[in-house]
Amino acid sequence: MKKTMRTIIKREAKEGAELATREIPQITSNEVLVKVLATSICGTDYHIYSWDPWSQGRIKPPKVMGHEFAGEVVKVGEKVSKVKIGDIVSAETHIVCGKCELCLTGQAHICTETEILGVDTDGTFAEYVAIPEENAWVNDPSVPPEYLCIQEPLGNAVQTVLSGEIIGKTIAVVGCGPIGIMAVAVGKAVGAAKVIAIEVNEYRLNLAKEIGADVTINPLKEDVINRVHEETEGLGVDVVTEMSGSPIAIEQALKYIKLGGRMAMLGIPTEDVKMDVANGIVFKGIQIHGIVGRKMYDTWYQVKGLIASGNLNLDKLITHRFDLEDYEKGMELMKSGNCGKVVLFPNMK
Repeated sequence: MKKTMRTIIKREAKEGAELATREIPQITSNEVLVKVLATSICGTDYHIYSWDPWSQGRIKPPKVMGHEFAGEVVKVGEKVSKVKIGDIVSAETHIVCGKCELCLTGQAHICTETEILGVDTDGTFAEYVAIPEENAWVNDPSVPPEYLCIQEPLGNAVQTVLSGEIIGKTIAVVGCGPIGIMAVAVGKAVGAAKVIAIEVNEYRLNLAKEIGADVTINPLKEDVINRVHEETEGLGVDVVTEMSGSPIAIEQALKYIKLGGRMAMLGIPTEDVKMDVANGIVFKGIQIHGIVGRKMYDTWYQVKGLIASGNLNLDKLITHRFDLEDYEKGMELMKSGNCGKVVLFPNMK
């Protein structure tokens, strides 16, 4: 095996990143070394690339970026027993302590000692990555790696949509970025009666329609509250999956959610949100559920089953494919919003 690899690294505390050569990681006794076959760009990666306020307070350069991936195990540590050389794996990107009360009671996804691959540790925008064995998810090798690499964000969509009853329900997907688009696909796959996609970017709104949204609404062009009520016989939607983080969108959602409805919130607001708690939450009797990542590992099994079902339109979810060195093209697409999932291949050329 060669000794060096190509990486995309956040070298300095400023906007941008660079293609750089680094030594292939050395693994500990509990880690596996994985040859990256495909790795996709997340909104978090774009935040790091653009060096927004969150990144400035969290990222400590230099750091290899990326966390969504699929690859082949090429080396295992001496204490590794569940993963073998040749396995095709992805990663649960939350590296947790495994010892605290949350980890021991089935809530490891909110462990207070969590480190995140590609955020707190070197990531997957590289030819090779080292990950803990316990974070390696062994995949069906017959599934193309570009589909396997999006399981981590797909898990976010799955946990958001399936955090409550969904069969036969009307659901609003608010914010149709890549994970929102996935939520549309998941809602249709699991039997939602009507999926309403709400998004201000026309490219992504059209993509939501292609994926299977029954209704698409651009709040910049029509009254979203009135339209949702028209589509639900005046009752409002049973479920809101909030992916946008927009304060205005959240305020509006509380006005068109049905009495007794459920709001699952994955989007992260960058400013304070004004809520009419009395009329929008208390007197409506709604439930609000904060979503963090994926349940470890319940959600991964759900994702595996949904992919095996063939009902997710994965070919439409992935809109762009580039070689690793063309990462800037992918970042520009993320900036514009005119894309679904963008996948990088370390060895496309």
